[in-house]
Amino acid sequence: MVSIVLVEPEIPQNTGNIARTCACLGAPLHLIEPMGFRPTERNLRRAGCDYWDKVDITCWPCAQAFFDAWEAGELGQGALHLFTGQASAPYHKASYGDGDFLVFGRESRGLDPMLIDAYADRCRRIPMADGARSLNLSNAVAIAAYEACRQQGWPGLT
Repeated sequence: MVSIVLVEPEIPQNTGNIARTCACLGAPLHLIEPMGFRPTERNLRRAGCDYWDKVDITCWPCAQAFFDAWEAGELGQGALHLFTGQASAPYHKASYGDGDFLVFGRESRGLDPMLIDAYADRCRRIPMADGARSLNLSNAVAIAAYEACRQQGWPGLT
């Protein structure tokens, strides 16, 4: 299974929808701080995050901590796939394997340019019409995660 990584998510409702997608897929969720909301029980309930107890969630204090752990091999051997409208490689042409990480940026600005530059060969794009800025974050995560699962033969899903 792939893992979903949200770098500094800002909108609790999007994070709640993504947690639900992760629960339905059995995918771990990595949340990288700072977040645009506090993950208190009240905020999570308001965001419709009634799936939190069904998701394996890891919180990271900053993006550097996550990427350092990945570089050191502490997160396994899975590949990184960073999703950005600035990539030229279409998401559906990438090969996704067990243990891979699908990385998404914040709603307002996406991923930081330094991350895009550092991992340029790992950046993926979801095609959109000319002039469209971006998809909703939870929709982008669902598109990418289900493509990864399709390529792996829907592991553990019925």
